[in-house]
Amino acid sequence: MNAWKRAVVKVGSNLLAPDGKALKKENLLKVAALITRLRARGRELILVSSGAVAAGRARLRQDSLGKQSVAGKQALAAIGQAQLMAAWAPFFDVPCAQVLLTHDDLSNRRRYVNAQNTLRALLDLGSLPIINENDSVAVEELKLGDNDNLAAHVAVLVEADLLIILTDIDALYDADPRKVPSAKRIAEVSAITPEILALAGGSGSSVGTGGMRTKIEAASKASARGIATVLCHGSDEQALAMLAQDENPGTWFHPATSRISARAHWLRHGLKAQGQIEIDAGAARALGQQGASLLPVGVRAVDGQFRAGDCVDIVSVGAAPVARGLVQFDAQDLRKIMGRNTQDIEGLLGDTTPAEVIHRDDMVLL
Repeated sequence: MNAWKRAVVKVGSNLLAPDGKALKKENLLKVAALITRLRARGRELILVSSGAVAAGRARLRQDSLGKQSVAGKQALAAIGQAQLMAAWAPFFDVPCAQVLLTHDDLSNRRRYVNAQNTLRALLDLGSLPIINENDSVAVEELKLGDNDNLAAHVAVLVEADLLIILTDIDALYDADPRKVPSAKRIAEVSAITPEILALAGGSGSSVGTGGMRTKIEAASKASARGIATVLCHGSDEQALAMLAQDENPGTWFHPATSRISARAHWLRHGLKAQGQIEIDAGAARALGQQGASLLPVGVRAVDGQFRAGDCVDIVSVGAAPVARGLVQFDAQDLRKIMGRNTQDIEGLLGDTTPAEVIHRDDMVLL
């Protein structure tokens, strides 16, 4: 671990607010002490912090508010963000900068680059960026998102060397240690396989939105861009001391030996598919073996109401998704030309339309 220069530290709700009612300042202090020690050694740190909803609930002293209602959680998050920043800031002797992101900030290429430039500028200024999802306005993210995967996206965004996930469990185990006392710690994961994903259980409490599976998914996203991940207990002083000395106190996820490009990573992980295109076996072979673009002749079915420029999944007949990319036709136009040869497109749609359904440069294989 001693080769890294820049890291993203993610701290979850179960660690910051174990009971879901208030922030546990003792745990915040421990994490802050780790970040301060690492910064003193010349490392650059970005903090992804959960806990806004719990902080908002504590400020209003209404334990039941927002537990069921999405609008209630949004209100609590809006109140809690100020409380969360106020809780973190006194522990650092450098300026803390709040950055709130949504999925749209990561899926829109222009906003993605703007966020990237802002974070780089904050690091250049010597400040500590503290990032969270903008839960007060992002309904879908609040319902479906999690800060584990947000942290992975941020690690890719800032081209970090390391993703540190601090949680309320000390490592990945070969069984749930809360249920199986003989469960063994897995110190290293060289590749995230279906077998590794199968070891993931659910969330340890109702406070956060993530569980072990989301942590493994986050490690997988980081690994694809050559970023290592370490997972450990965030309130265990011995574990934090080991981290400060570049030792592995939990589970170390190795980075992939061959990383994908930044654009390919954005296509694969930064976008949500707005529809699906089913292709025939010949087109699947051309995409997978020849690096070809997707042409109308290979399209067999179109699912969804996407527009030109949207991200869509590409599936082979009777198979799992084989690729995804940015489609160049609206769904209704693609239905008119699917299965047709390229020279037929002009007569059907006009002479200003592209020849490819999805160009190879706008596609990533899955």
